[in-house]
Amino acid sequence: MSIRSYRPYTPGTRQATVSDFAEITRSKPEKGLTKHKHRCKGRNNRGVITSRRRGGGHKRRYRFIDFRRNKHNVPAKVTAIEYDPNRNARIALLHYQDGEKRYILWPAGLNVGDTVISGENVSFDIGNAVPLSRIPLGTEVHNIELVAGKGGQIVRAAGTAAQVVAREKGYVSLKLPSREVRMVRQECLATIGRVGNSEHRNLTLGKAGRSRHLGRRPKVRGSVMNPVDHPHGGGEGRAPIGHASPLSPKGKRTLGAKTRKSKKNSDKLIVRRRS
Repeated sequence: MSIRSYRPYTPGTRQATVSDFAEITRSKPEKGLTKHKHRCKGRNNRGVITSRRRGGGHKRRYRFIDFRRNKHNVPAKVTAIEYDPNRNARIALLHYQDGEKRYILWPAGLNVGDTVISGENVSFDIGNAVPLSRIPLGTEVHNIELVAGKGGQIVRAAGTAAQVVAREKGYVSLKLPSREVRMVRQECLATIGRVGNSEHRNLTLGKAGRSRHLGRRPKVRGSVMNPVDHPHGGGEGRAPIGHASPLSPKGKRTLGAKTRKSKKNSDKLIVRRRS
């Protein structure tokens, strides 16, 4: 993948950059692997806004992604690499030998025509899903299960990968993209390789309209609101925050405050905290 820029004919195109979509081989999704996606626009079951700045955006269809990779020892051929509007990674369409079709996250380096497989006694080629107990130390993996059989839950974003660094007493230590080192049960599956579309983090939207297409509404600073609307609001002229630290609209500390539960059960599995 590479990034395209525009000549500055307008203020929006002056800063905007887009992907060249060179890896995409098919424009329309597999119909049987999609469904209508309801957009809640940040509202709960009563219609009350619980997540601000969400709404609008282009219509989408959800693609069913095979995060479990539970079709063991059945080879599958990569027939297409597609765009997925619901995530920043690309997806690959697999045709299994028994006729079934599934989507998986597209690892960098996997090409149309390649064969992938999941199971315990398979090779460590890119795209294969293997239990962590068998993966050599130093290997890059993604789409990692935290509970065996539940499906991959971590390391699924574009360009991310975790590294297998140690193995001891039924657990495998992984160095995550956040630099955190965490232990995972060795029975859990992980996919070999790094998630593709790594240049996504370098894209610049360039104008507000592209954010609106993604379903993101404008952001208003708390300091320009009234006191009834935000803890930072009110005052004469451009007033300071007036608190020991920045606060959320509900008065809770934000911008750097820790939000993780202090007594979480999985704390014992974290060898080194993220930096």
